[in-house]
Amino acid sequence: MASTTRVEGKEKGTIILYALSTCVWCKKAKRLLDELGVAYEYVYVDLLPREENTAVKNEIRRWNPQGSFPTLVIDNDRCIVGFDEDKIMKEIG
Repeated sequence: MASTTRVEGKEKGTIILYALSTCVWCKKAKRLLDELGVAYEYVYVDLLPREENTAVKNEIRRWNPQGSFPTLVIDNDRCIVGFDEDKIMKEIG
């Protein structure tokens, strides 16, 4: 697992946001999680060293075969692909 950055907040399970530092939809997903005040971890995949980047992309493809961003994994059980505010609110809010 890549080194993630933890954001403190209300515990709503294990939430991991795989994002790109330059992606507007990733920023919206991160902002929504911040607004919900939940604890989560995120990683900017494009800023990882090559080997770690490849490993993380392989992990993402387990959940999201297209490998697109953002990919939000909840409790290592459910996944939301892309910025879908309604789904995020339903799953986490």
